[in-house]
Amino acid sequence: MNYTQPSKLQAAILDWAGTVVDFGSFAPTQIFVEAFAEFDVQVSIDEARGPMGMGKWDHIRTLCNQPQIGERYKKVFGRAPSDDDVTAIYKRFMPLQIEKIAEHSALIPGALEAIATLRAQGMKIGSCSGYPAQVMAKVVELAATNGYVADHVVATDDVPNGRPWPAQALANVIALGIDDVGACVKIDDTVPGILEGRRAGMWTVALVCSGNALGLTYEQYTALDAVTLAAERTRIHTLFEGSRPHYLIDTLRELPAVIADINARLARGEMPQSS
Repeated sequence: MNYTQPSKLQAAILDWAGTVVDFGSFAPTQIFVEAFAEFDVQVSIDEARGPMGMGKWDHIRTLCNQPQIGERYKKVFGRAPSDDDVTAIYKRFMPLQIEKIAEHSALIPGALEAIATLRAQGMKIGSCSGYPAQVMAKVVELAATNGYVADHVVATDDVPNGRPWPAQALANVIALGIDDVGACVKIDDTVPGILEGRRAGMWTVALVCSGNALGLTYEQYTALDAVTLAAERTRIHTLFEGSRPHYLIDTLRELPAVIADINARLARGEMPQSS
C-alpha cells in the first residue's frame, strides 16, 4: 500500500463565535468582564479579548496572569489569584454565559451560503470552539433554529487539551472519517484557533473582520470608511502573522474562493505543511 496525497479538500473545521455566529465575538468577551466584576475586579473588553480562542478556564487563568489584572485582584483579596480563584471565577462565568448566549446567537451574514457551497462540493463540516460542552449545547441549539447544523461538534472540554493544542481539530478528523489531515481546512478568528489548525497539519484560514480581532458589530464594520478598514486589516494581519495562516479573509463570504484555490494547490501536489 502506497501513500497518495489528497487531491481535494474533504472537510472544513469551523470555529463558532466570530466565525459562523456572533459577529464581533461579543458573547464570551462581555461575560468575562461581568464575571470578574462580580469579584470586584475590573477587566476591560480589550483585555478580555486578548486570549480569545483558548478554553474558558485557560482564558481566565491567562487574564489573571497578566500583571495589571493580577495587581487589581491583589488589591481586593490581598493575594495573587490561585488556580482555585480561577475556578471560582469560571464557575461564575458559566451560568452568566449560558444566560446571555442567546443575545449573540445570530448567524454571520453570508455564512450559511458559504457553508452550503462547501457542502455542494461534497465537503463535510466539522466544528470546534473554546466554549465548554455545557455552553456549546446551547450555541448548537440556537444555531439550528437559524438553519446551521454542523456534522460534528467538539467542545473544549471534550478533549484533554484545548487550543492552541490540535486535539479538537483532530477529533473532528476522526469523527468525520477523513483520511488525511492535508484534506482539511481550519477556519478561525483567533490566533489560538489558527495555531490549532497548523499544529493539526491542516490548511488554515484566518478571519480578519467578523471576529475577535476587529471586535465590531456587523453594522459598525460595514460603516467603516475605506481608510480605517484598510488600517484595521493591516493591524490584524500583523496580529496573525506569527501563527502563519495560509489565507486571511474578511468573513466567510470569501471562503468558497479560498476553497477553490486550495483545491487547485492540492491538485498540483502542494500540502499545507509545505507552506
